[in-house]
Amino acid sequence: MTRSFILTLSCPNRTGIVRAVSAYLFEHGCDIGEYQQFDDSVRDRLFLRTQVNAGREIDLDAMARGFEPIAADFEMTFTFSDTRNARMLVMVSKLGHCLNDLIFRWRAGSLGADIVAVVSNHEDLRPMAEGAGLPFIHVPVTPETKPEAEARLLQLVDEYDAELVVLARYMQVLSDQACKALHGRAINIHHSFLPGFKGAKPYHQAYDRGVKLVGATAHYVTPDLDEGPIIEQEVIRIDHTYHPTALQTVGRDAEALALSRAVRWHCERRVLLNGHSTVVFH
Repeated sequence: MTRSFILTLSCPNRTGIVRAVSAYLFEHGCDIGEYQQFDDSVRDRLFLRTQVNAGREIDLDAMARGFEPIAADFEMTFTFSDTRNARMLVMVSKLGHCLNDLIFRWRAGSLGADIVAVVSNHEDLRPMAEGAGLPFIHVPVTPETKPEAEARLLQLVDEYDAELVVLARYMQVLSDQACKALHGRAINIHHSFLPGFKGAKPYHQAYDRGVKLVGATAHYVTPDLDEGPIIEQEVIRIDHTYHPTALQTVGRDAEALALSRAVRWHCERRVLLNGHSTVVFH
């Protein structure tokens, strides 16, 4: 039961959609507190997000069932979601800048999510996680044990009832099966030199090429490595005075910023998938 909720939907664009949605909400005594709409003229689709205040306890499952005839009429994909913080499981390896930033924003109440556990294939970040009062689960990964490790990961997602999994510089490639199991609820971060500077020491490669922009990309995880629908990107201008270590520092700042924004927007139900792309209602 909830007093406020968020309705998100997408469908082929045609007249009458907004009227039908507004009428349904009005008939159930709901007041629209925030409304955003995007008409994709290229794909001829409409995307909508509205935050609703009911002023009373309301059953979201019943609201969704009652909305189904309208959704069928307009060929809608829709979701009714409550406004509570999402439960988030964070996966890391050895680099802690993204985890540290997520913990800070979680503690400050500005993340839109509650971190429920930290999972890692190394022990390095245990002190950071446990210092924040978070469970830290070590799941080592080798080429021989990777299937068992991924099975353990998915088990932990279920055990902690995690609605979102964040790969905060988790340096393991998830299998196609794991990606499909986490479809639409796993976010990854990488430096935006990809695919330009692949392999080891990308910042050294960037320095050698004299790059002028350092960036990072937060995206949904898919079987196509680092090619999932993009949620957010951050870019910072630099110049010839930045040596590889300075580039790494700037790059990590960009990664933390892009990832935290992507997490918050996802948890606030501001991100809607649009084919291989996204619509993000800021």
